[in-house]
Amino acid sequence: MNKDIAMKVKEEIEVHEEPLRSEDVEVSIKEEREYTKREHTLVEEKPYQCKKYFTTNSNSIQHQRTHAVETMCHCNQCDKAFVLNSSLIRHRKAHNMKKQYQCNQCDKVFSKKANLIVHQRIHTGKKAYKCNQCDKVFSQKSNLMEHHRIHTGDKPYQCNQCDKAFSLKSILMGHQRIHMGKKPYQCNTCDKAFSRKRVLMEHQRIHMWEKPYHCNQCDKAFSLKQTLTRHQRIHTGEKPYQCNHCDKVFSYKTSLIEHQCIHTGDKPYQCNQCDKAFTQKRDLIVHQRIHTGVKPYQ
Repeated sequence: MNKDIAMKVKEEIEVHEEPLRSEDVEVSIKEEREYTKREHTLVEEKPYQCKKYFTTNSNSIQHQRTHAVETMCHCNQCDKAFVLNSSLIRHRKAHNMKKQYQCNQCDKVFSKKANLIVHQRIHTGKKAYKCNQCDKVFSQKSNLMEHHRIHTGDKPYQCNQCDKAFSLKSILMGHQRIHMGKKPYQCNTCDKAFSRKRVLMEHQRIHMWEKPYHCNQCDKAFSLKQTLTRHQRIHTGEKPYQCNHCDKVFSYKTSLIEHQCIHTGDKPYQCNQCDKAFTQKRDLIVHQRIHTGVKPYQ
């Protein structure tokens, strides 16, 4: 069973919420039946055969669901998703619950007083949870626990479609949209769409000409943090990308990929005017001057 999905199943089974009063929550029987029907349909459409055996059919169905991301049950009121339909139903009740605890600093309301207290730390700036590995502090214990994974290198959330693993569940869910082809975050300035909200926000800086990431070695600034990281290798001389065919190292992954074409014989850069192809992009650019007649050097 996939590690991250198995963990999610365990988490959902182990969650015990407070009893909900009938006057607080109204979830129709018809609605629950519709979701249950959808749940069984998904399992029937995507059967998964493995060597595990179960004493009951319900346990077998529940296990099969862990083999396919597509069968996850998505909440239609927020972006959360669950492996188990019962977890989705329980979660959806929370949307319908009366929210009686109002924040006196903003318009947010909460169904539990404890959630209001945690939220109010945003306004007060109180950060009660300190990391014992560095000087960072957090307003919520869950954020501290997630931060700890930076120091431990722990990445418990494994994608079941590729070999990537993540320290946060939210990042895994965003990554899985790549495999499903989902890009729900649309740029309102151009026609580009993204699978993660964070990537959309970074992209929008291009339109706003915003460059919040400044190099501390020169006067250059960048829209994206990863672009700054790549740039700083000019100053540090760092070359983290090693060729596995020879002893050459490179500052950029793209340079390594182009170099490896020399060993593999691949020529991915095809001229659109003739049948010639090249291993390096710069060689293609030089070649295309034959067709265009451009003579840049006087």
